[in-house]
Order: sequence, then C-alpha cells, then structure tokens
Amino acid sequence: MSLPSKPRRVVLKVSGECFCAPNERGISMDSVMHLAGQVAQSAKEGIQIAIVMGGGNILRGGQFKATNAAILESTAHYMGMLATVINGLALQDAIELAGHPTRLMTAFDMGAVAEPYFRRRAVRHLEKGRIILLAGGTGSPFVTTDTAAAQRSLELGAEVLLKATKVDGVYSDDPEKNPQAVLYSELTYEAVQQQRLRIMDQESIAKCGEHDMPVMIFNFRTPGNLERALRGERIGTLITK
Repeated sequence: MSLPSKPRRVVLKVSGECFCAPNERGISMDSVMHLAGQVAQSAKEGIQIAIVMGGGNILRGGQFKATNAAILESTAHYMGMLATVINGLALQDAIELAGHPTRLMTAFDMGAVAEPYFRRRAVRHLEKGRIILLAGGTGSPFVTTDTAAAQRSLELGAEVLLKATKVDGVYSDDPEKNPQAVLYSELTYEAVQQQRLRIMDQESIAKCGEHDMPVMIFNFRTPGNLERALRGERIGTLITK
C-alpha cells in the first residue's frame, strides 16, 4: 500500500515535544502557535485532520511511576492522560486563533472542557471541516498514545497515520549515539517488529500492519515538513506492508 498523493483524511500524532522548545518541558505557546498555523493552513486546503496528542512535555506515566514508588502505575498513566488534555486545550485555542474551527474530544468524560469521543460524532466534525483534537489516549491505562493514534486512524477511516517526531525518520540505531546509523526511507511493518525499532510501540505497529494503515514518520522541527506531510508528500520514513 502506498501513500495517497493527497490524502483526504489523516490522523496526525504529535508528541509532547511539539508543545515545548527543544530540550525543555512544559508548554511554549510559541511552539504551539507554530504547530497550529501549519495545521490550520492545511485544513483550509480541504484536508480533514484529526490530531492525537502526547503529554510527555508535562508528564509521562511510565517514567513518573519509575521514580515515585508511592504512585500506583495505573494512577500514573491516568495522570499522563490528563497531561494530553492540557496540551489539547492549548492547541485548540492556538488553532482557533489561526482562524480554523476545532473540537476537543476526550476518551473519558471531561464535560466542562471537552466533548466525549464518539466515532460518529468525530467523523461528522471532520466532514464539516473542523480539526478534531483527540486527548486522553484510549481512556485506559497501560496503553500508549501511539496505540491510541493507530486505533483512531482505523476508526475514523484515515488514509494515513502521520507521526511528528524530533528525528528525520526511522534509523537502524539511535543517530545521536551512533553516527553510522542508517535512515530508512521505507520499511515494512514486519521489519519494524522484527528489528524492534522503537519509533512506535509494538502494539501500534501491529495494529496498523493488521489493517494496512500506512504510517509516515517525519521531523516536525524541519521547516515546512508538517505541511508537506499533510499534503501527502513523501518525507521521512514510510511504513507499509
């Protein structure tokens, strides 16, 4: 399966790193506005966009549990899910300031700030041209936001799952530690699993592979890359069958 030349509907997975300055934590509204402007422009060109947010700029559940013995692991994961809602609220305001309507939807009830996620309602928002922001992962602990992005891609009938990262794509090894690491332009789902390449968790890759959902990994910090990816241009690494 190849990447559509101009996808009609995409799911964009943005990590928490998209919400802060390089090597920092928290929320930088300059970074959020930069992200929002590119997404809004692409939506104005007719691309239906659903965004799944990570929350690592605020708190990663697994890492928090590892350094805090008093916290149950399930509690730490719920805390991480709440971090994605905080990011979603910031991105929602930024996109609307950039001139495009949005809906923030959560996988668990937070009626004061967001709509509950229902697939049919989410599809209707996309059809009306709204950017939907999907927070809270899948609503369950022990499930990554990568897996949530794969799940929503399949539920919403997306043509491609785009993952924005801080590296240029999938490498044979950590390029920061190994200068000889090779950047792959294409990979199969099977190769990612067999080589245990850690660009996404194994469950999310398996889910995409089972249903032939193409995944493109790219560097969101490279100027213009996000808009290029949303328009269907081949950049970074494409994972297909």
